[in-house]
Amino acid sequence: MLGEYPISGRRAADISASVERAVADGSLEPGQLLPPMRELAERLGVNPNTVAAAYRTLRERGVIETAGRRGSRIRPKPATTARESIRVDVPDGVRNVSNGNPDTALLPSLVEAFTAAARAADQNPVLYGAASLEPELARAARTALDADGVPAGPVVVASGSLDAIERVLAVHLRPGDAVAVEDPGWGSMLDLVPALGLRIEPVGVDDDGPLPGDVARALRGGARALVVTDRAQNPTGAAVSASRAEELRAVLAAHPDVLLIEDDHGHGIVDLPLHPLAGDARPWAFVRSVAKAYGPDLRLAVLTGDPDTVDRVRGRQSLGPGWVSRITQRAVATLWAARAVDARAVSASYGRRRDALIAALAVRGIAAHGRSGMNVWVPVPDETGVVARLLHAGWAVAPGARFRMKAGPGVRITVSGLRVEEIDAVADAVAAAVGPARGTVRYD
Repeated sequence: MLGEYPISGRRAADISASVERAVADGSLEPGQLLPPMRELAERLGVNPNTVAAAYRTLRERGVIETAGRRGSRIRPKPATTARESIRVDVPDGVRNVSNGNPDTALLPSLVEAFTAAARAADQNPVLYGAASLEPELARAARTALDADGVPAGPVVVASGSLDAIERVLAVHLRPGDAVAVEDPGWGSMLDLVPALGLRIEPVGVDDDGPLPGDVARALRGGARALVVTDRAQNPTGAAVSASRAEELRAVLAAHPDVLLIEDDHGHGIVDLPLHPLAGDARPWAFVRSVAKAYGPDLRLAVLTGDPDTVDRVRGRQSLGPGWVSRITQRAVATLWAARAVDARAVSASYGRRRDALIAALAVRGIAAHGRSGMNVWVPVPDETGVVARLLHAGWAVAPGARFRMKAGPGVRITVSGLRVEEIDAVADAVAAAVGPARGTVRYD
């Protein structure tokens, strides 16, 4: 053990492992400065190159960051401490509007679809060596993608949006590459990138999607990939508008080698038109999940993209899980065919609650955002204090720290569990928690 630093080991692998253990158990805290490499090498009695190799491994794994002469320190949100741990413990009697889950009353019944899929599996079992893709699902997915203007491309199925995005990043990028990511953005995405050994380049967001100037800056700075949420952006509810899509396509045109990943997890719960960015000769992928509209436990997302990207993903998938259950694929295809979810009605249900909350907060002098989806983002001057005061008032909201890098503080309120008659009570509680210093706070 190294004095005040819980770092030990003689080999690079042992040194990096000891740092990761210390981060995981809290002995090394986010932002804590690590000893200079030569100093650590002297204390451990090893060659400085050994420590340099350990630090390089930790950077690639997203545990530490290095800023030249300012030294190396534990990242603000190291990959070993997932953002999901930044949550509020909800005591009995407190209303939970923090979890980001869909309204279960709007989810379709799965019984008939899975019964039919299981019956088909009994009659014709899927065995090793069988095709990984259910033909009817592929046809239905491609038809819907064509209708939304998503460029032609082969289809593969992954175990949810994050699984698809991870696979695309892994087959295109190398450790150390930078990825332009929305800020504020999906907490799991902000965890995934450093966990893959990649660097995050934060990109600001407004109600119409990523800010073109920020995207241009990130790509000029060397970002090798850009991840964009087309609709129902988490946590802000942003949706890429037609004019913003045109601006972003112009920015991307100057960087034809950049990988573009579009996440349309809002499909089925949003009735705003889709404005896809893909369309030129670049590596690209478009991901469409069924989690929000049909149920998170289905764990299924459709991925399309350029042939090389899809072929690489399919090849890597075959070496791991092999395929996503054909029974689940058949069930989803049945749900689609039966039009089990009315996207317009679901979108309207979330929209009524979202719009009512935003309007009620505006009356109380508080700006909030939520153009689509099931969440409302409320910029606040004192995030920690607001979360604590709301909890005391009987409302559990999601701390903005789960969703941001450089963006200003805020809280996320999920409206899917709210009744319209509760809106004023929530707005009153937020206004009281923000206090007299409330006002408009930018979130880009």
